[in-house]
Formats: sequence, C-alpha cells, structure tokens
Amino acid sequence: MTKRFRAGQPPENNSRTLISMQTRSMQFLACLTVLCCAAMAVGADAERPNIVFILVDDLGWSDLACYGHAYHKTPNIDRLAADGLRFTDGYAPAPICSASRASILTGKTPARLGFEFVTKHESGFQQIDAEVPLQTPKLTLNLPAEEITIADRLSAVGYRTAFFGKWHVSQHYERRYLAWHPEFGPRRQGFAIATEDFGDHPYAWRNRKAPADLPDGAFPSDSMINRATDFIHSQKDSQTPYFLMVSSFYVHTPVKNRCRWLVEDYERFLGKRAPNRSKRLEYAAFVETLDHHVGSIVDAIDDSGQRENTLVFFMSDNGGHPEYCSNAPLRGSKWNLYEGGIRVPMIARWPQTISAGETSDTPVIGYDLLPTFVELASASNDSEDEVLDGLSVRNVFSDPNWFPQRSLIWHFPFYHPESTYSRAIETAGVNDFATSKTRPQSAVRRGKYKLIHFAEDDRVALYDLGGDISEQKDLSERQAKISAELRILLDRQLNTMNARRATPKG
Repeated sequence: MTKRFRAGQPPENNSRTLISMQTRSMQFLACLTVLCCAAMAVGADAERPNIVFILVDDLGWSDLACYGHAYHKTPNIDRLAADGLRFTDGYAPAPICSASRASILTGKTPARLGFEFVTKHESGFQQIDAEVPLQTPKLTLNLPAEEITIADRLSAVGYRTAFFGKWHVSQHYERRYLAWHPEFGPRRQGFAIATEDFGDHPYAWRNRKAPADLPDGAFPSDSMINRATDFIHSQKDSQTPYFLMVSSFYVHTPVKNRCRWLVEDYERFLGKRAPNRSKRLEYAAFVETLDHHVGSIVDAIDDSGQRENTLVFFMSDNGGHPEYCSNAPLRGSKWNLYEGGIRVPMIARWPQTISAGETSDTPVIGYDLLPTFVELASASNDSEDEVLDGLSVRNVFSDPNWFPQRSLIWHFPFYHPESTYSRAIETAGVNDFATSKTRPQSAVRRGKYKLIHFAEDDRVALYDLGGDISEQKDLSERQAKISAELRILLDRQLNTMNARRATPKG
C-alpha cells in the first residue's frame, strides 16, 4: 500500500482521489526516507516505548471514580491514573465518533479533513425531520486511504502495528453497521494486524439471540479484548517495539448487560425517582464492565514484563450520551461543543518516564497523539507536503505543568439529532438526561477562554473555563474585546483549513 501526502484541503466526498501510482509511491518513499533516517540517528541502544492506545466510546468526563463520580466503580482505570498522569483538560477533537477518530488517527482537525460527522452506508446530505435554515455539507463516508495515520508513521520506523475493535471511519460495508470497508479499513491505514470483532458488546447480538446472563461476580469473556491481550503476550520477548490500538465499543449504545448482578448492585445508589433511573443503572454496570476489560489489557502488559517501557494512553472519543450519562458539572453532552461534548477522561501511564499520581491541567486534544507518538518513536514529524494540526505533548509526561501557548479548534457544521430533531429539547444544560438540539457550531479555546460560534444566527458565547466550567455565564458582551479576538482567530483558522460550512438555503 502506498500513500500520498496532501494537506490543507478537505477530500472530495465519497470519491476516490485520482493520483498516479508513480506519484503516490514517490511521495510515500520521501516520507519513509525522512522517518527512517530519524530512527537510525537515535542509536542502537536507545529503547523506544511500546505504545498501547485504548480508545473508548462515549465515556463521559465525570464517569470514572478517579474523575469524581460518586458511585461508578472503576478500580482498574483508577489504578491506571494512580500509576500515571491524569489530564483534567483532555479533549476529543469532535463531539461525535467518526470525526473524532479520523482526527486522532491523522493529527488533523475534522475541519481540515472535511470529516466532521459520522459515516453512513451511502453518500448524500442530512435528512432532518424539521425545517432548518442551513444546508449542511455533504456527508463524508471514508477517511481516504491516502491519509497518513499514526500506524503508517510508526510502521515506517519499525514498529509492529495492530488494531482491534471499532474502526468507524469507513462507510458501513454492504450496509452492515460498522462493518469495515475493505478499501478503507485498518489494513489500508498502516495496521499490519487487524481483525474485525465486536467482542461481547451488544453489537455482536444484533441479528441473533443474546447470550445468557452471567452468574453473580462474573464478567463476560470478550473475544476482541482477548485478541488484544494475546497480541501483547506474543510480544513478550520481542526486541521490536509495537503500537497497539484497542478501540472499545463500550460504553456506546445499545446499553444491554449480561451482568444483571451488577445492575442490581447499583440499585442502592439511585433513588426511585431519579431521572432516567433504569438507563443509568444499566449504564453504571456497562461502565464497570468496560473497566474490567481495561484491567485485562493493563494486566497483560504488566504480567508479560512490559510495564516499565510501555506507554498506555487512555481516552474517550467524545462526551457521554445525555440519556445515560451524568456529565455534570459540565454542560452539554455528546453531539455538541459545550464541555460535556468534548472534554473527556484522558490518562497516560509510562512508569519509565511518568511519575505516579500526577495530574495536569494542560489542555491536550486527540489530534496531538500522532505527533506525540511519532516523537516517542524517535521519528520526525516533518514532511514537505503535509500539515499537522496537533502538537507533540511529550514534555507534559515529565513536566505536568508544561503549558504551551496555543489554541484548540472544533468545527461541527451539522444538525443533530436527524430523525428526532423536532422532538429534542431546545438548549443543552447540565444533566438534562435528554437529547438537545445541536445546530451548526464551531469553537475555539485559548488559555482559560472558550468561544462558541453558532452559525444559524451568527451568535457567539464566551466562557471563562477557569471559573465557570459549567459554561453558565456568557461573557461575550462583558468581555467584548476577547470575544472579538477569538472570533477572528476562529474564522482565520477555519479558513486556513478550508473548512466546509453550513450555508443558508435557497
């Protein structure tokens, strides 16, 4: 598989880019030469870390005990945080799955990629069940195979690469939900080993009878997690570093538990009149099941003697689902650009470098991972033709107070929900336990200030996250100068990225 480099403009939707094999080969070889030369310069005895990236699905920022949840039991993820570095200001690149994953894989914002929503099984435009004033961009189905991913970069400098779990940056193959498209799946994006497997998530039961409930105290065996732990054990005596991406389906809907004993155990924590009580009880058990699976992965690393020089990086792809998850104290949820939609749990453990029990309030975002992992692999982030939006945050691993001066960008030029927009509540609040209407919007954070621009009425809201994490006090009029500066910054960056916009109809 050869790759080409091209940045600064979004891909044409749903069409394969026409480029000669000769040109693509020359461009990929140029990158390969840069990366290999950088790796050779390190020296034979330099020990590069294994990297295990655990990406979970729809886990809210406050869902874990180590992030303050009052009753969710997450001992394994809490242990990961206690042994490493917990980020208070970790961010997903998007408030929705596919866009966030594409950005993480490439080190580019969804705006630059032109991949801002979820993939579908076929091309077209959003179908909203209500009249809306703006026309949203055409749906993007696939992350182009020509995009250079983390796995491409690391395999070019000698890393073994493996992927297990949820891909969701290619159209649903043969109309099967989440099925990998053979032309745009992990093996076409730098992963030498990749097996499609839903594990024990309810996705695996979609077209058949659900497996039996489990006895008290038992967690489900998960074939996808087992594949990941088998891979880790297989590398025990290897002298070659590896990059393993474990992309969990948990805690995405459908939230159905085989661990009825867990659901019953959580009954005592929620009053009979608690909003969405039944869903939240199921969700609590789902979160603890996820924690069990994360523990299996971490135990495999530790038990096989790879603990000291393996970076484990854990994060969620976006905020929590509002009908199941209490995102408080954050406003909003998955699908919007309030903090509840984009601020996520983020943890790094690397005993050889990261001191145990550290916390950092440095803002780190998913599109920082590619340049960070590439630097850790002793390779270069430079390429003549490629632009990255992320920044290597390697320094924060040894200095949690390291705080680069920069801005973070989000862009969501779509409406949500699509088929129930007319019935959704008008505005996102804190702990609505209901889906709200999301209208096309963009956001920028610089320092403690965050500005959200709403495209329908060209309105902005400004928040001081240092003193108002719940985004309750709009300062756009009181702090008009800061608001104007951030609006100019946001527009300039989106224009530089050739961002697609929602535009007036007619």
